[in-house]
Amino acid sequence: MKRFAFALALTAAAAFAAPQTYVVDRPHSQATFTVRHMMSKVAGKFDDFTGTVNVDRANPSASSVELTIKTASINTGDPNRDKHLRTPDFFDAEKNPEIHFKSTAIAPSKTKDVYDVTGDLTMHGVTKRVTLPVEFLGYQKDPWGNERAGFQLETKLSRKDYGINWNKALDNGGFLVGDDVTVSINLETLPKK
Repeated sequence: MKRFAFALALTAAAAFAAPQTYVVDRPHSQATFTVRHMMSKVAGKFDDFTGTVNVDRANPSASSVELTIKTASINTGDPNRDKHLRTPDFFDAEKNPEIHFKSTAIAPSKTKDVYDVTGDLTMHGVTKRVTLPVEFLGYQKDPWGNERAGFQLETKLSRKDYGINWNKALDNGGFLVGDDVTVSINLETLPKK
């Protein structure tokens, strides 16, 4: 009986330590951004995105993440502006249908529960190596017994780094659209079935 209990404990420990794959629960997740327009800021979001997070609880640095955003799903609340954002002036959604991030390394930062997630970000046909500050929000069981995991990040990207250069000069100086874009991603994830 003791051997059986010990074997059961070892099996449970191995199951807990084994890496687990989580997938984005789209209705409870967001991919949003803000960018300067003249003297104010315009907010927008992407309505279609997917992602997976492979979590290694025993060794978080061995975890990984991949996220794909459909550029045609951009939504700023103005159909005419969204149509322009899908053209070659901006995302060129027909030629570049996806924004894609795939991690290459994960390391703990100096801030509790925040990890420096390094990886390749591809947008508008340009790939750049970036490091993103990702906060782990913890695990929680939902009313149906699914253990969910939460993650969030906020960072600034220069759209010009990705060849998105369109702009208009203003009569009194400056430009219509800012170069820096603040990106916020909040993910609620479920175990992959």
